[in-house]
Amino acid sequence: MPPNKFLLYAGGIFLSYFYFGIVQEKITRGKYPYEEVQEDGTISTKYEKYTYTLTLVFVQCVINFLVAKIALTIWPQPEDTTHKLYYASMSVTYLLAMVCSNMALQWVPYPTQVVGKSAKPIPVMILGVLLGKKTYTLKKYVFIFMIVVGIVLFMLKDQGKAQKEESSIGVGELLLVLSLLMDGLTGAIQDRIRAESKPTGLQMMQIANAWCTFFLGVTILLSGEYGKFYEFATKYPYVVNNLLMLGVTSAVGQLFLYSMVSEFGPLVVSVVTTTRKFFTVLGSVILFGNALSGRQWTGAIVVFAALFLDAFYSKASPKKK
Repeated sequence: MPPNKFLLYAGGIFLSYFYFGIVQEKITRGKYPYEEVQEDGTISTKYEKYTYTLTLVFVQCVINFLVAKIALTIWPQPEDTTHKLYYASMSVTYLLAMVCSNMALQWVPYPTQVVGKSAKPIPVMILGVLLGKKTYTLKKYVFIFMIVVGIVLFMLKDQGKAQKEESSIGVGELLLVLSLLMDGLTGAIQDRIRAESKPTGLQMMQIANAWCTFFLGVTILLSGEYGKFYEFATKYPYVVNNLLMLGVTSAVGQLFLYSMVSEFGPLVVSVVTTTRKFFTVLGSVILFGNALSGRQWTGAIVVFAALFLDAFYSKASPKKK
């Protein structure tokens, strides 16, 4: 694993998706005010939420495709011989994962979504074994499990008695489970693509997002969401700027993400994106001086220990053919 490329890709993913998360939360969890005239003539301020998940993901996919297309025009690459069915299948699972995780924000707070998605390496590994014919050592399973447990320990907040009584598995949590399942299927298909044709990261990014744009465009037209979104954007024009910024940060992140997938595999990417969430929270704790509980310190130590052990054993024990 070339350390320079790995650090470049990981750093790009960390920085771009850090800002991506801020903009995403601003769009999906923000309150959009409007004034309503009551029967007695008084004016009251009310709020509505952004619920146009398909349009949000569509904007991301269009910008991702355009950026990859421009990059391939500037840097031409060998012909991609990957079967179209693989890309179509990967696009469907990738789309469902994105749509489900974004829709979940309508029912669960952003930290809950982040914690839920932190388990991504587990389905990626399991389905990689079942469908992608991958093999991993027992140590790899242990280290991945340690990373996930450590992140969950660090990011989960203590709940009061009333909150515990109200907590239950609802629509948001089920959407997160479905999103994780789709992440695992996407990783398995990516492993198969890498094993058979070895396309570059830019090629995977361009064709996958082209398929996603097509599927979403048809769905938005058939569902009629485009009309509702147009009315919403007319009332709150600043949401368009936020969507464009979301698309740009997503495109930059995907440039690094697909490059890492093509060279290091989806499991490495899932570990990087998962630990990125941890370091984002840890960075805010350090910068703003927020106190950590004993459980959070335990989670931090578990994550760092797992990362160190995984890096050490990956270098010391190369995989046998």
